Amino acid sequence: MPLPHALRALRHRNFRIYYTGQAISMIGTWMQSIANTWLAYQLSESTAITGLVGFMGQIPMLLVAPFAGVLGDRFERRRILFLAQSSLIAVSATLALLAGLHLITVPLLVVLVLLTGILSAVETPTRQSFWVELIGDRGDLTNAIALNSVLMNATRLIGPALGGILIAVSGETACYILNVLLTLAVVASLLRLPRSAPPQDESRQRQSFLGGFQEGWRYAFESHPVRVLLLVVAVLSFTISPYATLMPAIVVVTYASGSELVGYFIGAVGLGALIGALHLAVRKNVRGLAKWIVIAFLIAGAGACSFAFSQSKTLSMLCLVLLGFGFITAGASINTILQSIVDDDKRSRVMSLYTASFIGAAPLGHLASGWLAEHIGAPRTFLVNGVACILAGLLFAWRLPKLRNALRHIYIRRGIIPPPGSGQ
Repeated sequence: MPLPHALRALRHRNFRIYYTGQAISMIGTWMQSIANTWLAYQLSESTAITGLVGFMGQIPMLLVAPFAGVLGDRFERRRILFLAQSSLIAVSATLALLAGLHLITVPLLVVLVLLTGILSAVETPTRQSFWVELIGDRGDLTNAIALNSVLMNATRLIGPALGGILIAVSGETACYILNVLLTLAVVASLLRLPRSAPPQDESRQRQSFLGGFQEGWRYAFESHPVRVLLLVVAVLSFTISPYATLMPAIVVVTYASGSELVGYFIGAVGLGALIGALHLAVRKNVRGLAKWIVIAFLIAGAGACSFAFSQSKTLSMLCLVLLGFGFITAGASINTILQSIVDDDKRSRVMSLYTASFIGAAPLGHLASGWLAEHIGAPRTFLVNGVACILAGLLFAWRLPKLRNALRHIYIRRGIIPPPGSGQ
């Protein structure tokens, strides 16, 4: 039976195998993430410390990921992913052991979170550029990217909620142990995939590591569309992603609740993000996505501002659904446009810069928002971030005509849209 149009990328066997492994593994990843945040707050009772933990977990995305992209363009991506995932299992097992024996301290937690961040900084851009190897028909690449967003946000919906409940019942150790077991799924899926040959371009093989990095950097920032999109997604991440850092303080102070409500609130963000990802999955191509970036910025900012004033759990969850929808719609739309316009031999390097912008800007936001919340409170910090996101969306809307004109020329050159006067 043929798959629905929104699931067409799953007809490719290799993509289907890896996608299934990722779906299982990412649930554990989100559970560990909420365990880290809650454990940091329990050990310190400080939003500054939870902000620091968030910062250390994601700052490698800014500092390491751009260099990791060079590896993905020079070596076999499947092997890089296998080594990174295996190492992540070892770090999670160490967290489980220390937490289970009550030996975990804030400095130890920060170090292990940093190690997780470094490994993720290698894995994430490699995974982003790995999709193209799993799809036989390039016409399905856009759908594969959208389905990846569906996966990330379906697990964002399930993982934090399960993590919050599991912490309340059994403690953080259970989350770490379960993440180890679930991550084995993606390792197994990688073993089932055929080996792919590393790039054979002789000039690239002779090129130094630093030379490869510089080439990717020049390619990205000499292109007006790529440069603008990377800047915009960094602003989005800086202003919206700190919601996870601020959540424990809001739940404890405003609602006098515990980890279960943290899980539900972050799960609400995941629900909104899932709706946004499904919206992108049903699209036929990238045409018209640029305007959705503007809309998504305004929705995410409005969600954050509304959450800042809410005193109702139900209303707060609705606000967070809006925040999640806008956040992932903008981020995934930018990802899709970038993957559609970059050259294959520079794909990993451009996606590593996207990772640095989208995920790497988040730790700066975590740190800034954690510090600001110590002075003006978490709700007002949400308001400041929401207003900043809305202003960034309006500025992007003002610059949108120039960007759309540049994208149109690239789309025509790549055959994504027909040239003017072709009658199509």
